[in-house]
Amino acid sequence: MKVWPGNPYPLGATYDGAGTNFSLFSEIAERVELCLFDHGDRETRIEMQEVTGYCWHAYLPGVEPGQRYGFRVHGPWKPEEGHRCNPAKLLLDPYAKAIEGQIEWDEAVFPYRFDDGPESLSESDSAPFVPRSVVHQPHFDWSGDRRLQRPWHETIIYETHVKGFTARHPDIPEDLRGTYAGLAHPAAINYLRDLGVTAIELLPVHQFIHDKHLVDKGLRNYWGYNSIGYFAPHNEYAADQRPAAVVAEFKQMVQALHQAGIEVILDVVYNHTGEGNHMGPMLCFKGIDNAYYYRTVEDDKRYYMDYTGTGNSLHMRNPHVLQLLMDSLRYWVLEMHVDGFRFDLASTLARELHDVDRLSVFFNLIQQDPVISQVKLIAEPWDVGEGGYQVGNFPPVWAEWNGKYRDCVRDFWPGRDETLGEFAARFTGSSDLYENTSRLPFASINFITAHDGFTLNDLVSYDHKHNEANGEDNRDGSDHDGSWNCGVEGPTEDGEILALRARQQRNFLTTLLLSQGVPMLLGGDEIGRTQQGNNNAYCQDNETSWFDWDNADGELLDFTRRLIRYFHDHPVFRRRRWFQGREIHGPEITDIAWFTFDGQQMEEDHWGEWFAKSLGVYLNGKAIPNPNPKGEPVTDDSFYIIFNAHYEPLTFTLPDVSWGERWVMELDTAQGWVDEAQSIEAGEQVEAEARSLVVLRQE
Repeated sequence: MKVWPGNPYPLGATYDGAGTNFSLFSEIAERVELCLFDHGDRETRIEMQEVTGYCWHAYLPGVEPGQRYGFRVHGPWKPEEGHRCNPAKLLLDPYAKAIEGQIEWDEAVFPYRFDDGPESLSESDSAPFVPRSVVHQPHFDWSGDRRLQRPWHETIIYETHVKGFTARHPDIPEDLRGTYAGLAHPAAINYLRDLGVTAIELLPVHQFIHDKHLVDKGLRNYWGYNSIGYFAPHNEYAADQRPAAVVAEFKQMVQALHQAGIEVILDVVYNHTGEGNHMGPMLCFKGIDNAYYYRTVEDDKRYYMDYTGTGNSLHMRNPHVLQLLMDSLRYWVLEMHVDGFRFDLASTLARELHDVDRLSVFFNLIQQDPVISQVKLIAEPWDVGEGGYQVGNFPPVWAEWNGKYRDCVRDFWPGRDETLGEFAARFTGSSDLYENTSRLPFASINFITAHDGFTLNDLVSYDHKHNEANGEDNRDGSDHDGSWNCGVEGPTEDGEILALRARQQRNFLTTLLLSQGVPMLLGGDEIGRTQQGNNNAYCQDNETSWFDWDNADGELLDFTRRLIRYFHDHPVFRRRRWFQGREIHGPEITDIAWFTFDGQQMEEDHWGEWFAKSLGVYLNGKAIPNPNPKGEPVTDDSFYIIFNAHYEPLTFTLPDVSWGERWVMELDTAQGWVDEAQSIEAGEQVEAEARSLVVLRQE
């Protein structure tokens, strides 16, 4: 086989129509072998003799897409210095655009001998047991596709799972269920479009591995937070398992969603990899240049800094690690056409030494990047390390999962002892967290539930987690989910309890959709999906996690669809600027005002009353400060919203005539949507059922 010198960049395997250029970065390598595998899995090793700036490179004429390959890196095995090169282990290309196969958990996958401990050197060949990198076909017909660039304030995010959403859908052909093609099927597309969401946020679709300890227990890493390939779509989610077809199938899914007006946001895991700690396998980075790619303990480099609870953390201070992440992000935007990213445990990415630095190198790079800075960027603003909870502290171009919103609203509706001031701050966009950093209400990604924790149905049905199926004696998962079972743990036939649970679900959903900020709906909450009390279903790749479409709650789905339409129809619920409480038409009229249940404006001492569980809010639809894209004023109806989180019914008195002469009830979560309500005069009384929310529109 002819071997030409090739070029150090781009990294990875790049097909140019006549052959393929291969390039691998490693500072510590002494030799690098490129390993090609034919259809019979016979291996051919090629010495990569050209080295430029620590990039080992070669060009092979005639090598085409579909070629399977890997690397073997020769270098020091000195765990005490952080170096773990072992040429007996076949390594994935960090820049592989396609990956074939899964891990077979043989001892040979590990760089050490089990009997002799993690500092011993294993000479067992791992090639028969590990995946292959594949030269991918870069060409795809994107005709007609474009970035949707939907404004943040018009966005509704639907967090879902490629497999979980499609695995049991009766209208998706069986051979497409659980796949990208299944999510692109008209049955899936039409459902999402009819629901009214504008973006889907997919749980990790970068190539990931199923942990050995899970596989040994007959479980799988369902969520996928165990990445090993930052450029490759996870191959198990492809209906067409040919490596070259996986990439095309993902692109077809994105194209189909875009045609329906739905953006695609990826949940990405750049904080750690699936190689684990010093006892973990050797699959890629660990064997290429361990001390460069991972943060090791300063005093004993055998061990890894772990801010994620998964065994390792990527070394975000090293230029080629940063380059890998930035190249990956740009690839998914430019080549795969995705519309944004949600960064798992994003505080880890901001750690310079030990402390979280809001202006770390990684975030500075994103801020100035002409591609990545222009898509939707969402931080999960915490990790498991000291000082890792950073809600409100990310840079201006970022939105954040607002954990304080989640916790406050979860406490409000069961009637726990929370101040009304906290609830009011969260309902109006959390200006206390974001306004001082020049961010706007849509910096707050509001959510009640997410993949990590109870579903909405379970949030109102269980006081305690029930994670026994995970095989950890119910020790895993959070013990503080803010849930309330409404009187009985789990399933019940009690009609009153079922009615209360249904009302609480409507309360949570209505609060979410009417709050300022960007609402995120956990996929399946709109149909009453349950995980039977499991609040950590990361390893449940089965009916526990998959959507049960046959038993969908049709009433809740209809309620949610209409609620989302209401959000889209009324710009007063999706303002682009903060409320100021400023006067509009006179000394008593403002853009927002808060009232006690007896119709009096809230005074300062009312906000701190721990026992208060009810209030009303006036939203002035004539006081929306920002024009539409054509520069025209935006106006809307005005609304009065009643919140009664008290355990008994309350009679609310409407404000006096200066706030509106007549009102019509549009929604009462105690009974649902009200289509034929009569006018209610200013100052009249409205009955609010225990734990209910009432929406009145000014006539």
